[in-house]
Amino acid sequence: MRSKGFEILIPLVFAIPLGLVIGLTRPELSLLILLGGVVLLVAFLSTTASLYLLVFSMLLGPEFLVGELGSGATAGRGITLRFDDVLLLVVGFAWLAKVAIRKERAPFFRTPLNGPIMLYIAASVLATLIGVMAGRVNPKVGFFFVMKYYEYVFLYFMVVNAIESQKQAQRLVVASLVTCFLVSLYAVAQVPSGGRASAPFEGEGGEPNTLGGYLVFMLSIGTGLLLTKGSVPSKIPLLVFMGVGSLGLMATLSRASFLAAGVVVIAIVGFFVRRKPLVLSLLLIGILTSPWWLPGAVKERIMFTFTQEQLEGQIHLGGLRVDTSTSERLRSWQQSLELFRRYPLWGTGVTGGPFMDAMYPRVLTEAGLLGLVVFLFLLWSIFRAGLTVFHQATDPFSRGVALGFLLGFLGLLVHAIGANTFLIVRIMEPFWLYAALVVKGLLLMQKNQSVEQIARTDQALEGGGEHAARGTPNRAAGWIRARKT
Repeated sequence: MRSKGFEILIPLVFAIPLGLVIGLTRPELSLLILLGGVVLLVAFLSTTASLYLLVFSMLLGPEFLVGELGSGATAGRGITLRFDDVLLLVVGFAWLAKVAIRKERAPFFRTPLNGPIMLYIAASVLATLIGVMAGRVNPKVGFFFVMKYYEYVFLYFMVVNAIESQKQAQRLVVASLVTCFLVSLYAVAQVPSGGRASAPFEGEGGEPNTLGGYLVFMLSIGTGLLLTKGSVPSKIPLLVFMGVGSLGLMATLSRASFLAAGVVVIAIVGFFVRRKPLVLSLLLIGILTSPWWLPGAVKERIMFTFTQEQLEGQIHLGGLRVDTSTSERLRSWQQSLELFRRYPLWGTGVTGGPFMDAMYPRVLTEAGLLGLVVFLFLLWSIFRAGLTVFHQATDPFSRGVALGFLLGFLGLLVHAIGANTFLIVRIMEPFWLYAALVVKGLLLMQKNQSVEQIARTDQALEGGGEHAARGTPNRAAGWIRARKT
């Protein structure tokens, strides 16, 4: 039985340093530390509760800039941190500590993506270390950027390890859709101001392209559930979600997002060309009539690519003159090829080259040919996992999520042509959340199939009569019972 003195001593041990922190720091810093302590406690006590915190913090957390780090090639690369960045790292480390202390099972489930993820991170780390030794990368800047690039990996492994049933997966999907719905309402509310919509707490300029990529992915998830029969009890909430989300997407005026959404629509048309003629007809009617129902601001934004007034820095493609923003992205591709000739195998290292707002040339520049090959291998592994679940899933919910994930993945591949899509935490958090849900669905499906196969074999052996009494079947039955235990 514990003594009363011991019960009083434990709170004092925590209260004294907490009181010193509150007394010696600014109020905002004290509040941040207190919130971090609460999050750490929640994450340690319940991984599932911490996942809900992460889901609702996606695109709903404030941001702040941590100085201008580095010089030379890294000049101007200020590290922008958001509340969900801090929350993700705190929850991730708390989860690792919990697993290490309890030692209930292996810290990581074996999944089809473990190897490709680790290879991609290793390629970036290796390229950055070589860049540090060659003097191209500031060690402090390279370290923080590598950490920020891959923090969302924590979320993938946490979800795969924490989810144990389909009901848990369904609740996380609902939470993510509710979060997206609230963000879409916020985006629509910005339309009267006349500017481009962005997510909450993104500072003065905002990041409409980030919000656009996020909405393309989440709308694809909703589309997958909507087009899969029996995936949800009622599709009316999904229709409302799709309507508000589409308005939010148009309010971003993000051309990369519009292009990604267009490719997703084309993929849907191709997929349902024979299966659902009614859906195909409605989509074709919507596409053909889009010049009449699309908002004027959206049409002007799309045409701005070729109608911007003549300015210095614009690139001419045949008889077309593209705007300065698109020209800068096209120039990034050209610049990456020039740097590739100088650093073909390892690249310049993370932050060792100039900033590029396009994913594929950036990977080629910073990680070289090795990094690009590993990155493409990771993308192929993700696609293969999603396709496997879509083809093999027996329940409509898992099939609908897999279909939506594949559509969203295709959209993000297109979005990455004009943005660092696979490095943006606010897009990658929901992406890796659903990647984990899809992979976990595959693992649960394989587990159920294995259990059913063992049960059928057991029944066959038990019903084998005199054959089951012989030595070989008895040994097989003993091996099956050993597997069960």
